Amino acid sequence: MTVVELSAKTARAASRDNAREGRALHKGQQTKLAIVDAALGLASQIGLEGLSIGVLAEVTRMSKSGVFAHFGSREELQISVIREYFHRFEQEIFYPALKMPRGLPRLQALFANWMKRVTVELQSGCIFISGAVDFDDRTGPVRDALASSVKTWLAAVHRAVVQAKEEGQLSPDADERQIVFEIHSLILGLHYEARFLKTPGSIERANKGFERILAQYGSEAAVSAPALRSLTARSATVKNTRKSTTKSTKE
Repeated sequence: MTVVELSAKTARAASRDNAREGRALHKGQQTKLAIVDAALGLASQIGLEGLSIGVLAEVTRMSKSGVFAHFGSREELQISVIREYFHRFEQEIFYPALKMPRGLPRLQALFANWMKRVTVELQSGCIFISGAVDFDDRTGPVRDALASSVKTWLAAVHRAVVQAKEEGQLSPDADERQIVFEIHSLILGLHYEARFLKTPGSIERANKGFERILAQYGSEAAVSAPALRSLTARSATVKNTRKSTTKSTKE
C-alpha cells in the first residue's frame, strides 16, 4: 500500500469516527434538552428547590446516573433550568417587542407580552417568583443565576422607559427607575392576587394600573395627543349627526 493510499484510508477512518462522535454529541445534546424541558415543567409546579436528580430521573424514566452525567450536580441542573426559562422568557416577551418602534410602543409591547405570559403562569407558576421565595435569603450560584436573569430583564424594561423619555413621550422629570419599579410591582401584585388569593378581575386591574402609570408620567404632548384625537372624533360625530338631523328636517 502506497503512502497516498494509506493517508486516504486513515482520513476515511477519521471521518467515520468524527461522524459517529458528531451523532453521539447531537444525541447527547437532544437528551440534555429533553431533561431540561422536563425539569422546567417540574420546577414550574414544585419550584427550583423541589428539583433533584432522583425526581427528574423518575419523571424522565432515566437512571439517576444518566441524568447526573448531563449535569454533574443538582445545582447545575437548577442553573440550567433558570437559563432555559430565561431564554424562553426572552423569546416570548423581549424579542417580539423589539419589532415595535422605540419609546412607548415598545414599552407597551413589553408589558402586553409580559401579561400574556403571566396569564399562563397563573396556572403553572413563575420560576422567577417562586425562586425568589426559595433563594432570597441564600447565597450561591443558583441565587446568582436567578437574580442575574431578573436584573437583566428589568434592565431591558428600564432601557425601554429611558427611550420613551428620550422620544419625548414621558415627562422630562419622570423617574425611570420608579416607573420600572411600579411596572414590576404590578406583575408581582397580579401573581399574588390572582394565583394565591384568587381575586376576580386582577388582570384587568393590572392593565388599568399600567395605563395609569403611563398617564401619570407621560409628557403633555403624549398625553394630550390621544385626548385631541378623541375630541376630534367626537366633534366629527356631532357634526355628522347635525348634518343628518338638518337633512331630515328639510326633507
